[in-house]
Parts: sequence; C-alpha cells; structure tokens
Amino acid sequence: MHDSTRNASSSRFASLIIVAVAMIVLPALTPTHADAGGDWNDAAINWQSYEDGLLKAKSGSIPVCLVFYTDWCPHCAGYSKVFHDPTVVEMSKRFVMIRVERDGNREISKKYAPDGEYIPRTHFLTPEGEIRPEIHEKRATYLYFFDESDPQGLLGGMREALGEEGKVDLTGGKP
Repeated sequence: MHDSTRNASSSRFASLIIVAVAMIVLPALTPTHADAGGDWNDAAINWQSYEDGLLKAKSGSIPVCLVFYTDWCPHCAGYSKVFHDPTVVEMSKRFVMIRVERDGNREISKKYAPDGEYIPRTHFLTPEGEIRPEIHEKRATYLYFFDESDPQGLLGGMREALGEEGKVDLTGGKP
C-alpha cells in the first residue's frame, strides 16, 4: 500500500511539474498580438482607425485605402509584407490608410463586402467614404484580394484611385 501511495503522489507531482512548465513555455511560443496577423509596417505606414480615418479623409479631401484583415489569417500575414515595399510606403502618404480587423468589426466589414467578406480585402474609397467598386484586381472572383506577394496590383489600385493609372513607374520600385 505504501508503495502505491508513493507512486500516486509521484505521478501527481510529475503532472503538476509538466503543467507548470507548459504554462511557462507555451505563451513564449505563441505569437503576441503585435506579431499575429502580420507586420503591417506601422513604423512607415500611418495606419488610422476606421472612424478617425474617415474624418481625416473627408476633412482633407484625401482618398482612402481600406484594408480588412484578421489576426489568424496566413494570407493576411503574407499581404502585410507588401506594405514594406518602398513604393507602397511612398504612395501610402497620398492616402488615408485604414486597417480594420474584420472579426471585431463585422458591421463595418459587411458595409464593404460587395463580393463577400473574405480576407484580406482592400478597397479604395472616395474622401466621403464611398467605395470605388471599379478599382480591383483583374479577375472574376475575390476582386478585392490584391496579390499578397507582389505589390504591383496594390500599386495599380493606388494609381487608379489617384487618377494616375496611365503613368509608368520608372523608379523600378524605388522611392
């Protein structure tokens, strides 16, 4: 009896140690909120909240680039890298840049979902906040899903929103 009691106590103690170690180690392995959903280049892109961004756009008569994403979406994390491209950074200065986390803002997302609430999704808006449905990727479905690995689609949308779609970029992607 004594050995079985000792074995049971040892097993409980070992289980407690494993749980304690897991509680310490697992949070370190889990991405933090800052890492989740990608690195959207907050240092170089002046991202605004939805409400503040629309006010700024309207008062300054500035077009809007509106991006919907989620923290759990691998395509969103991939797309976030496009915002590190030097030409995208430079062009972003001519827009009010708004990033909206879709899952926490479903009503806003539904307002800008002419072909669905997929993510990531990028829309260009007038300074009054109206969607410009003609500015999208050239495909039959997921029109507002811009290429997550090549900035050229997004840059084309930005140029079109600014009325510069016919101009050629001679910088080779350099500002």
